[in-house]
Amino acid sequence: MRYLRFHHKDFVGYGRLEGDLIRAIEGDLFGTYKVTETTVPFAAARLLAPCLPTKIVAIGVNYKDHAAEFKKELPSEPLIFLKPPSALLAPEEAIVYPEGVTKRVDYEGELAVVIKKRARHVTIEQAAAAIFGYTCCNDVTARDLQKKDGQWSRAKGFDTFCPLGPVIATDVEPSQLRIRTLLNGDVKQDAPVSAMLFDVPTLVSYVSKVMTLLPGDIITTGTPSGVGPMQRGDVVEVWIEGIGRLRNRVV
Repeated sequence: MRYLRFHHKDFVGYGRLEGDLIRAIEGDLFGTYKVTETTVPFAAARLLAPCLPTKIVAIGVNYKDHAAEFKKELPSEPLIFLKPPSALLAPEEAIVYPEGVTKRVDYEGELAVVIKKRARHVTIEQAAAAIFGYTCCNDVTARDLQKKDGQWSRAKGFDTFCPLGPVIATDVEPSQLRIRTLLNGDVKQDAPVSAMLFDVPTLVSYVSKVMTLLPGDIITTGTPSGVGPMQRGDVVEVWIEGIGRLRNRVV
């Protein structure tokens, strides 16, 4: 199944994608809801970020080749940091280049995990039951500020620095997926998700032992090699087979 959030006329909420149509949902996608008979053409809807997380937990240095390109040691356990929910950005909306603050803003295409239910101290074996589905993420980063600050909150936390979407796919197996990032149509990142150092169940379990995960929360799982700068006017796309294409322009 493919779920999304959208705006059409007076409706703002969740829907289920069925071919070229969106079937509107009443209620809470992560609680009690009903799929209605109301349909909207996908092309007529304005997509929103596919969920409203209380927190976005991001994983750093989770691909060996990415660690090598930045000359970083491989972590012995998942390296976690937070991006604020205010950084969320919908598909097709603009990534805003912070004026006068940074001289380099990078794309980082990633697979994102969407949490299904409250999860605290779950085991690796229990992790699958805590996952609702998967979506695409661009972990936009002010690279010069990341190096300057030492910690990553500012570099990763600007408004519009977390594009997410277009849909949440519930019936994909992450280890079988491939992630590609395109800049102005040119492929810059291309790697199997199976190349992650720490797989999805390990990440969900690890994070849940640090902080309680709530329905709709996001865990981004790290980026492969090939990250690079974006300029104003560029179009960046994160594509994951089985999920779709997340597209945004830099302004």
